[in-house]
Amino acid sequence: MTTGEAGRGGQAELSPQEAADRLAIRELVDAYAHCADRRDASGQMGLFTDDANFLVYMDSRNPSPTQQLRGRDALAPVFDELNVYEATMHFNGQSTTVLDGDHASGVTYCLAHHVKVDGAARTLMIAAIRYLDAFVKHDGTWFFTQRKLMVDWTETRTLATS
Repeated sequence: MTTGEAGRGGQAELSPQEAADRLAIRELVDAYAHCADRRDASGQMGLFTDDANFLVYMDSRNPSPTQQLRGRDALAPVFDELNVYEATMHFNGQSTTVLDGDHASGVTYCLAHHVKVDGAARTLMIAAIRYLDAFVKHDGTWFFTQRKLMVDWTETRTLATS
C-alpha cells in the first residue's frame, strides 16, 4: 500500500470523477464554515437537503444528542444562535470521505473560535468539533443529508480589551 491509499479504501489512483466529487464535497464542507462565519444562514441552509437531519452533541461522549433538527427549514434557529458572538472563525482541518456513487460519508475536524462581548469583557471560546456527515449528489451538486456536530472539548479564555 502506498502513502494515502488507506484513506481511499486501498485505491491507488483516483478517477477524474472521484477527484471531482471529493473536491466538491470539501468545498461543501468549507462553504458551511464560510456561511457560519459570515452569518449567511440562508446560504448555510441551502447546503442541506430538504429532509436533512442535523444533530448537535455538546459532549461527544454522550450518546444522546443535545439537539436534533429535521428538515432544512428547521435549521434557521441553530444557525441564528451564532449571532450572540461578535465574530467567529471556523478552521477546517483534516477530513476523510468515503464515496459510494451519488452518496458519501465523511468526517471533518474543525477548531471553531467564538468571540463574545459582554460590556467591556471579551471572551474567546474555542470548540474542537468533529463533523460526522452523510452526503448525497442531486443533479450534479453535493448536499448534506445528515450532519452530526460533535463537540470534543471547549476552552474559554478572557481576551484583552481593545
